[in-house]
Amino acid sequence: MSLLEVTDLTVEFGSLRAVDGLSFSLAEGAALALVGESGSGKSTVAGALLGLHRGTGAQVTGTVRVAGTDVEAASDEELRRLRGAKAAMVFQDPLSSLDPYYAIGDQIAEVHRAHARVSRRAARARAVRVLERVGIPDAARRARSRPHEFSGGMRQRALIAMALACEPQLLIADEPTTALDVTVQAQILDLLHTLRAETGMGLLLVTHDVGVAAESVDDVLVMRHGRAVERGPVGAVLAAPAEAYTRELLDAVPRVDARRAASPVAGEVVLEATGVRREFGRGKRAFAAVDGVSLTVRRGETLGVVGESGSGKTTLGRMLVGLLEPTAGEIRYAGRAHTGVNPAVQMVFQDPVSSLNPRRGVGESIADPLRARGEKDEDGIRARVAELLERVGLEAAHYDRYPHEFSGGQRQRVGIARALAADPRVIVCDEPVSALDVTTQAQVVALLGELQRELGLALVFIAHDLAVVRQVSDRVAVMRKGELVEYGPADEVYDSPREPYTRQLLAAVPALDPELAARRRAARREPAVA
Repeated sequence: MSLLEVTDLTVEFGSLRAVDGLSFSLAEGAALALVGESGSGKSTVAGALLGLHRGTGAQVTGTVRVAGTDVEAASDEELRRLRGAKAAMVFQDPLSSLDPYYAIGDQIAEVHRAHARVSRRAARARAVRVLERVGIPDAARRARSRPHEFSGGMRQRALIAMALACEPQLLIADEPTTALDVTVQAQILDLLHTLRAETGMGLLLVTHDVGVAAESVDDVLVMRHGRAVERGPVGAVLAAPAEAYTRELLDAVPRVDARRAASPVAGEVVLEATGVRREFGRGKRAFAAVDGVSLTVRRGETLGVVGESGSGKTTLGRMLVGLLEPTAGEIRYAGRAHTGVNPAVQMVFQDPVSSLNPRRGVGESIADPLRARGEKDEDGIRARVAELLERVGLEAAHYDRYPHEFSGGQRQRVGIARALAADPRVIVCDEPVSALDVTTQAQVVALLGELQRELGLALVFIAHDLAVVRQVSDRVAVMRKGELVEYGPADEVYDSPREPYTRQLLAAVPALDPELAARRRAARREPAVA
């Protein structure tokens, strides 16, 4: 029996047709992934399954039946009963899905009371039980915590617990692991697999990451421009895709076992960290985010920095750029100790939305470094910005456009152009592709490589995605709890890691082979390194 039936679904926002005549079904207890680039219509489909486009002005046609409910024909009351009780959704960003003012347990209890006639005490007890079920330690106490007191992975577990509060038949997970490091991502995917096995619920997974799909589902449906391109068993589609577009998606996926192509010979050391330490807080609450790290960066090379969230990667990057002063140790540029912001060392940030002023055209943001170094000729500044925009694959006419008018990949290109405006010798890239789909990710990585070759730049590439880091890096530094635990040529670190922690990170990388993914999942059940 079908848990989910979608027939000729079309969703239009004004003149934009986001979903175009899509049909598919999902059996009870089965798992299906919707895979595609940003803008392919995946999340629009997920929203249509719960009637979330109602009242938005979107034009929805076709038929969607979820657990026997015709979503489009259902009354508002019927939709309320459907959401949470029969089908529940886990969104990409848990911070925007959780109320910052209320305890996690209270929010879960409220969902339960909305669908079940139970007392507040019973609802709170239910909240603690589902938090325990998703692996939150000391659930009774942590249920009283607010969202900001949880890590990113714990917040995502809390969202899954909220979805499970009423034991739905269908769980819709929209990019549930995009912002998580590889080990936490593996934990969330393992959790979804375990919950499916224990409850028999169906799973619809929305993701741009083909590896995540291979880890999690039985079947995959590849989408492009709102249409279905290919569907079949996940192993068959990934092993032998029938459609050219599916092959393009797979070709864009970075492989953790693929060695980097030969790169130019690295030159002299341009940037060096010597025994750097950075503490935050005071007194008994003080802690070292980075503790005694020493490394070098040479002209023309890429140094990859990997590790879990909280390992100190970003703090190290900000010290290399001069945005943070070391508590101890020193940063040396061109052989000399350097403090403060260094124009020769620039940064490309993880989130271009928050690093660009939404009230200014992107051209003005790119021009800031030029004006900061004293340039006065406005015509010359505008000409230089136009040149930089074109250099990163945009258009000179984009000067006056605002950040919201660009896609994620385009905004990241703007961030790269701004970094280049200062004519740097080193660019520190802090998670520059973590929020991008695989094809856009590949384009940004290719652009950085092209700029490096042409300008002789040194790159420090900070990321939690070990496959991307291998693709771009000559040497790799592995960080854990503020310390450098492994450091050396990329091929040595990846092919023959010395440290158990490095081996754990590599084992958590999603595999494109479902059988290998299953073996790794079983291996992860073994006790972890303390």
